[in-house]
Amino acid sequence: MLEALQDNKLDAERLHIAHSNKRGGIMDEIMTAAAHRGIEIREHERAALARISRNGKQDQGVALDIRCPDFAELDSIEALAKSPNTRLLALDGITNPQNAGMIVRSAAAAGIDGILWPRKGVAALGPLVIKASAGTLFRAPIVHCEDAFSAIEQCQLWGITVATLRADGEQTVFSHQPKGAMVYVLGGESGGVSPKVAALADMGLSIPMSNSVESLNVAVTAGILAYAVTAH
Repeated sequence: MLEALQDNKLDAERLHIAHSNKRGGIMDEIMTAAAHRGIEIREHERAALARISRNGKQDQGVALDIRCPDFAELDSIEALAKSPNTRLLALDGITNPQNAGMIVRSAAAAGIDGILWPRKGVAALGPLVIKASAGTLFRAPIVHCEDAFSAIEQCQLWGITVATLRADGEQTVFSHQPKGAMVYVLGGESGGVSPKVAALADMGLSIPMSNSVESLNVAVTAGILAYAVTAH
């Protein structure tokens, strides 16, 4: 929270704190940082603040409204579909917040154009994801959608080619030469890409493995993939 308030690149609009919070220490630092930037401070009953943060177990009695100009809804992808250089990631069943946050960080750093983030079946954009992303979440091109299957199906209707990551992929992420807009699907930690989404794929890609290693953590995979596909 304090790091976000101290980052002048973030457009923070309002600080919410619980009446029950003890003053002193980090709380005073947070309120001082907000006041220094002229950010409105509102106090609430603890239950009301939990409704605002939507994460009462972890908000520690503090919430901050931040404007994220790069967040969008699925219909924004239609315009991106017209560019042959568009590179998107789609999350399918990634429920571990740490993995999700690290994927955001790698995708943002590599210059991925959009990260399709389903409201169902994927870790919520909460404190744990923010922490794992090292704060890059606020500047990442997050594209909200209802679920992975319908979002990827719609991308396909807009002419975007769908690729999944799988061990038996016909190409590697390094030999792959995209010829148009692409969406690359990353599957869940245990089950991988769901069967419904896998059935939509136009192609499969793999990452070469040595020393009898069978798979990589999905966040590691995302980092390799993001840099490989944006290098073209």
